[in-house]
Amino acid sequence: MAIDLLNHKLDRAFDHIDASGTGVVERGDLLGLGARILVGFGESPTSVTGASLVGSFDGIWSTLSRTLDRDGDFGIARHDFRTAMTAAFVTGDLYEPIFKPATVAVAELCDADRDGRIGPGEFRTMLCAFGVAYDDVDEAFDRLDREARGTLTVDELVLAASDYYRSDDPNATGNWLFGPL
Repeated sequence: MAIDLLNHKLDRAFDHIDASGTGVVERGDLLGLGARILVGFGESPTSVTGASLVGSFDGIWSTLSRTLDRDGDFGIARHDFRTAMTAAFVTGDLYEPIFKPATVAVAELCDADRDGRIGPGEFRTMLCAFGVAYDDVDEAFDRLDREARGTLTVDELVLAASDYYRSDDPNATGNWLFGPL
C-alpha cells in the first residue's frame, strides 16, 4: 500500500511537469512549471525570488539526472522519474538540501504580501500553474487548512509538500496538496 501511494503521488508530480503529455520530462519542462508559477504571481525570473525558484528547480533536475547517471540534456520517463525521486528525495538524504528550497521558494511566492499567510486565491494561482483541476482547489485548501483559519502559513505549505512527496501515510494531510488522490 505505502509504495503504491508514493508511486501514485510521484506519478501526479510527473504529470504536473509533463504538461504536454509526451510521457517524458526534460529540464525545460521542469523550468516551464517554474515559469508558469512565476507568471501566475507576476514575478520576474530575474528577481531575487524568481531566481531562487528557477535555481532550485534546476537543482532538482540536476539531482534527478545525476541519480540516474545521465546527462541533464536527456529526458526522463515516468518509471525513471519515480526511481530517481525516490532514491534522491524520499529514501535518500537530498530532500532537505535540494528539494525543500524549491518548496520554500514556491510557498514564499504564494505569500505575495509577505505576511506569512497564503489565502485561497494565492493557493489557487499556485495550483493552476501545476495544472490542478479548478474544482479540486477549494477542497485541497480546506483540507490543508486544518484549523479553519481561512489561510495557510508558508510553513504549513512547506510541510504539506514534504508530506506529499515523502510520506507513505495514507492519512497525511499533505496528500491533499494537489487535491484528492
